[in-house]
Amino acid sequence: MPASTESGIYREAPFRLLNPQGRSPVLLVCEHASRYIPAELAQLGLDDAAAQEHIAWDIGAMALAEALAERLDAPLLAAGYSRLLIDLNRPLAAPDSIPGHSEVYPIPGNLGLSEANRRERQARLFEPFHRALAELIDQRQAAGRPTRLVGVHSFTPSYRGVSRPWIAGVLYGRAEGYARRIVDGLREGGGEIGANQPYDIDPAEDMTVPVHGDERGIDAVLLEIRNDGLREAAAIQAWAERLAPWL
Repeated sequence: MPASTESGIYREAPFRLLNPQGRSPVLLVCEHASRYIPAELAQLGLDDAAAQEHIAWDIGAMALAEALAERLDAPLLAAGYSRLLIDLNRPLAAPDSIPGHSEVYPIPGNLGLSEANRRERQARLFEPFHRALAELIDQRQAAGRPTRLVGVHSFTPSYRGVSRPWIAGVLYGRAEGYARRIVDGLREGGGEIGANQPYDIDPAEDMTVPVHGDERGIDAVLLEIRNDGLREAAAIQAWAERLAPWL
């Protein structure tokens, strides 16, 4: 196999671990925290506007995750690179693990990607993140600490021209009891709160909840907050305050 042309360009850390000694039973994960793409990849051929859009990261998700980590005293594992390089919440076999298109946007730098470059991204970005998450859970279990896994994401108000009525959703697989507690609590505050909306958990399409949660017998959910509610610092803090009691 020819050598990867991306060897040596992933110089930044593949993830950030904040508040590792946090005392909360909640372990926060933000797989789409960053829109960072190494300069050598020229934004994967995207213009500046597209490279800052929701296709590159979950807008507001990292700020919300940090606010929750502070409020709950919870550890937070967050991605260091854009989801366009490799999506940390997709199994490697998923068609959009390294997307050639995202919604209406072609991703030129991912089209015709060599197997060597694909493996480079897996080895430098995907595997370290999931190894770190598995080790965090292992350490907590070895210490007899309870763990609830919470992914923090955001979604767009509309998708392919179809409006989404939910202000937030809670996605889950086996942890229905935990998820329903969160949904019911959020519904007390008003607004349309989805249960497995605007997406649902599919082991063929999702990584964190099925692999690190359901397969290990850990309560695991993925929070989806509509990103027009995460544009201002005060709104982000309000969401953290609203979510924290139910997590």
